[in-house]
Amino acid sequence: MNGYADRILYVDLTRSSTETRPYPEDWKRRYIGGRGLGIRLLTEMVDPIIDPLGAENVLIFATGPIAGSGFPIGSRYDVITKSPLTGTCTSANSGGKFGTAMKRAGYDAVIFTGRSEKPVYLFLDNGGAELRDASDLWGKTTSETATAVQQEHDDPGIKVACIGPAGERLSRIAAVMNENSRAAGRGGVGAVMGSKNLKAIAARGKESIGVADREAFLRLKGEIGSKIRENAISGGGLSRFGTAVLVNIINENYILPVRNFQESHFPNAEAVSGEHMTETILTGKMGCQACVIQCGREVEIEGKQMEGPEYETIWAFGPDCGIDDLAMITKANQRCNDLGLDTISTGATIACAMELSEKGYLGEEIRFGDAAKMYDLVRMIAYREGIGDELAEGSYRFAEKYGHPELSMSAKRQELPAYDPRGLQGHGLEYATSVRGGDHVYGYMIAPEVLGSPEKLDPYTSEGKAVWTKILQDLTAVIDSSGSCLFTSFPLGAGDYAAMIAAVTGFAIDGDGVLAIGDRIWNMQKIFNLKAGFGKEDDTLPPRLLNEPLTEGAPEGRVWERQPLLDEYYRARGWDTEGRPTAEKLRELGIESLAPEAAGIPGR
Repeated sequence: MNGYADRILYVDLTRSSTETRPYPEDWKRRYIGGRGLGIRLLTEMVDPIIDPLGAENVLIFATGPIAGSGFPIGSRYDVITKSPLTGTCTSANSGGKFGTAMKRAGYDAVIFTGRSEKPVYLFLDNGGAELRDASDLWGKTTSETATAVQQEHDDPGIKVACIGPAGERLSRIAAVMNENSRAAGRGGVGAVMGSKNLKAIAARGKESIGVADREAFLRLKGEIGSKIRENAISGGGLSRFGTAVLVNIINENYILPVRNFQESHFPNAEAVSGEHMTETILTGKMGCQACVIQCGREVEIEGKQMEGPEYETIWAFGPDCGIDDLAMITKANQRCNDLGLDTISTGATIACAMELSEKGYLGEEIRFGDAAKMYDLVRMIAYREGIGDELAEGSYRFAEKYGHPELSMSAKRQELPAYDPRGLQGHGLEYATSVRGGDHVYGYMIAPEVLGSPEKLDPYTSEGKAVWTKILQDLTAVIDSSGSCLFTSFPLGAGDYAAMIAAVTGFAIDGDGVLAIGDRIWNMQKIFNLKAGFGKEDDTLPPRLLNEPLTEGAPEGRVWERQPLLDEYYRARGWDTEGRPTAEKLRELGIESLAPEAAGIPGR
């Protein structure tokens, strides 16, 4: 039982049946859990060319051995599937308390196949699993759904992960929400849940999660907690101002995307900063289970208590849309949480529509700076009303419909987050090569290029960035798989994660072993994508970021330099010149049996 519940639940929605199977021991050692386990299962169960919104797709909820163990900031879970937004093998990560609740209810992972004829939800209860009718829940917001499930069982302690109206209507940017404000947001995983007529998963349990080495666990728990609290980022800025501490930092570096990446500096950034939030609307801090950072914000707007927006959300509904109204940004965040939308993709898609309108390509008037229109569009997207029906497809499909896909600031059709890669060569490489599409947490190159963690790198040079990007991508894969929070990576290194995993599971593993597991997970996702039709031409960024130089500040005159970065990255990964894992690489990772033909798969 060390670190694991030792059960994987298979749910056939077509047949309304459930089956519990043991967790293969070798899978624990090779993939750890969470994202790694989910990718392994998806690779085995899904043909990469299937329709992501068809019954053939599989939806996996999985957590790792650190989640629920008692280690600081260990409560994360992943939702793994084929993305309806990108077509890639994706995982969306969320915090809060649901991941721990699912494990204590008796399950390391839940796998959904098929499609239910009517709305249902799954109730996990101390080792038991039951599909229940969710017809009365269909149409409810995420907060209404959670409350209704808790009331049905007369237990406010039940944790609920669910979709809102956006997921029900198959918006390709729909999220899965838990505890009302925590989101498995990226890639449209909420739409896959909706396509299966699955409204929610509820979890309740008291099963304990054992640790292999209690003495080492207690010692490390104290050491890890101290490292997190003493770190200037995790114990300083994040705790004091939340993730919104980044607004001024990124803006001062002239890499804050403004007006759909047309500019990189927002004159009124202070008005939407974490510092301003603290001075004006902040009422308290909040955190996930076992959190010692408490980066979440509780705020009050117009007499109502709600969660304060994260940095990415502030940027998406703020500077990217030319808006400096913190109250309206906060309300848009709350509306996304209730309706079940990814705030990054929603805000960025609206910003794309604003530019299309500004340039005369769109008949409807949607102007930069119009906070009221932005707020209304969030609702329209969730319910697919009017132009919201088209925006619900994401920025790439929307811009493509109006003849200008180049105005979608996305990679592999997933909207880019809040950092302009023209002033961040390594981070741009992370965007372009991410196996789930445009992304900032599948290898957080902002840490070394901006924040100086673990060391400060020159953001404008490409030298050494391919190796750095690979290492952080591999490390992040293991962080996700373990059930830990990404913010632990500021004070911790691969050796620390190895020590935590070893103390909980009893596995003999070191820092190199951790990175090897991450490498295996990354290559498995890459193989899936190759089979789905992705090639070298997809490892790139929008034309604007390649051809239109920045015009202000220190990065003035710079674009993202795809080459030689891309070729260096492929070499660092042990791939061929077309970005395909070689047979030698697959043998090194022990996954040649999963894709013996991978090196021969051509791109689109």
